[in-house]
Amino acid sequence: MDIALALTELGVVLLALAVAGRIAAWVNLPGTPFYLAVGLLLGDGGVLDVTEAMPFIEIGSSLGVIFLLFLLGLEFSPQELRHSLRSNATLGLVDLVFNATPGVIVALILGWGWLGATVLGGVSYISSSGIIAKLLNDFGRLGNRETPMVLSVLVLEDIVMALYLPLVAVALSGGSVVAGAISGLVSLSIVGFVLFLSSFAERPINRLIATESLEIMVITVVGLATLVAGLAEQAHISYAVGAFLLGILLSGRVAEQARELLAPLRDVFAALFFVSFGLSVDPASLGGTAFAALVLAAASVITKFSTGWLGARRAGLSARAARRAGVVLLPRGEFSVVLAGIGVAGGLSADLRPLTVTYVLVLAIGGSLLARFVD
Repeated sequence: MDIALALTELGVVLLALAVAGRIAAWVNLPGTPFYLAVGLLLGDGGVLDVTEAMPFIEIGSSLGVIFLLFLLGLEFSPQELRHSLRSNATLGLVDLVFNATPGVIVALILGWGWLGATVLGGVSYISSSGIIAKLLNDFGRLGNRETPMVLSVLVLEDIVMALYLPLVAVALSGGSVVAGAISGLVSLSIVGFVLFLSSFAERPINRLIATESLEIMVITVVGLATLVAGLAEQAHISYAVGAFLLGILLSGRVAEQARELLAPLRDVFAALFFVSFGLSVDPASLGGTAFAALVLAAASVITKFSTGWLGARRAGLSARAARRAGVVLLPRGEFSVVLAGIGVAGGLSADLRPLTVTYVLVLAIGGSLLARFVD
C-alpha cells in the first residue's frame, strides 16, 4: 500500500463528505443521500480512483455501523427490549411475509428459479439498521413512542437472518441443509442466551467498566464494542446486533459517558459507511435492471410502510406515529448488497447485483427523504 496516496485519497473523501454535509444542512435535509452521492461520484466509473484508501474506508464503514447500533442500544434497557420483542413477535412474522414476497415474485418473473427467489426475497425483506439508526438520531426521534417498535422489527429481522443466512449459503454451495439449520439454530441460541443473561450481567458489567478517566473509558468501550461485534459476526450473527446487545447492557453513568464520547466517532464513521456503499457501485452498470429494481422498490414501499403502520397502530399509537414508523423502516442497505454478492458468487444471475444496488439506492435515498418530510 502507498501510504501517502492512501492518506491523500482519504483526505479527499472526508473533505467531500464535509462539503456534502454542509449542503445537506443548508437545505435542511438528512446527510445520508448526499453521502451516498459522494460515493457514487468517487467510486467505480467516477471522477476519482480511491483504491489505496479502500481498506481503511471498508473498516471505517463497519465501525460506523457498530457505533450507530451500539449508541442506539444505550437508549434502551434489557427489560424494554425483551418486552418489545415479545409484544412484536407477530409483527415480525407479518414483516417477513409482507416484505420477502415482492422479491420472490420479481425473481420468479425474471426466471431466476426458487433459489434466486429465496435470495431476492431476503434482499427485499431486511431493512438497513445502519441507515435507520442514523435517521432516528438525526431527526431526534430516539425518544418517540414508535421507536421501540421499530427497533424490535430490526432486531427480529436480524434474528431471522441468523437462521436464514447459513441455510442460503449451504443451498448455494450444494451442501447439507441439516448443517445449515444447525448453524442457524446455534446463532439463535446465542442471541437468546445473551438476552437471558442481560438480567444478571447488567450491574456487574457496568461496575467493571466504570472509571473516572475519559481516556480509559473511550478505549474500553470502543474495544468492547468492536470485540463483541467481531465475535457476533463469527457466530453468524450480524455484527450490528452484537453491538446493539452490548449497548443495552450499559446503563447509568457509564452509558452517559459512552454516549457523549462516542457521538463524534459515530458521525465520522457513519459517513464513511454511506460513502463506502456508494463507492462499490459503478453507475454505468445500473441501467439494464433499472425497471425491475424500480418495480421491486415500489412494491417494497407499500409492504414495508404497511408493516410499520400496522405495528404502530396495533400498539395504540397515533396515525402520525404510525406514518413515521412506516417511513423510517423503508431504507435498505448493506445487508441486501452483501446478500446479493453471496448469491452471485454462488452462481445466481449476474443481474442480481446491479438490480440490488439500484433497489437499495432508491430506498436508501428515497426513504431518507421521506423520513425527513413525513410530518
